[in-house]
Amino acid sequence: MNVKPDLCPCDSGQKYISCCGEFLLGKPADTAEQLMRSRYTAYVLNDESYLLETWHKKTRPQTLNLSQQEPLKWIGLKVLSHTVDIDNPHAASVEFVARYRVNGKAEKIRELSRFLKEDGHWFYIDGDLRAFL
Repeated sequence: MNVKPDLCPCDSGQKYISCCGEFLLGKPADTAEQLMRSRYTAYVLNDESYLLETWHKKTRPQTLNLSQQEPLKWIGLKVLSHTVDIDNPHAASVEFVARYRVNGKAEKIRELSRFLKEDGHWFYIDGDLRAFL
């Protein structure tokens, strides 16, 4: 990824501080897409506490142990869709492709993530990995 260092890692084209930075500093995300982008940025920055805070309590793991996993270099994010449930505006999904390098090899994941809004805050519930067609 060849970007200016002040641009947000989530590939929004915005400056970090006015994009995901404000969410990692405590501002609640207005949309599930904003939360998903900020969670991607938290993975880029290895911010395990933010990832756990924004994970719904019913599905949240005790720990992620990011420091004990094989180091990944996140290199790009593309949001494919953001859908709010027509019957429940507090439920949404975001489909995305995230690219990364591990041991010098480029990889990518495609996921459909589910989110729920409670008490004015969006939370990540879970996600389904998608096959590349």
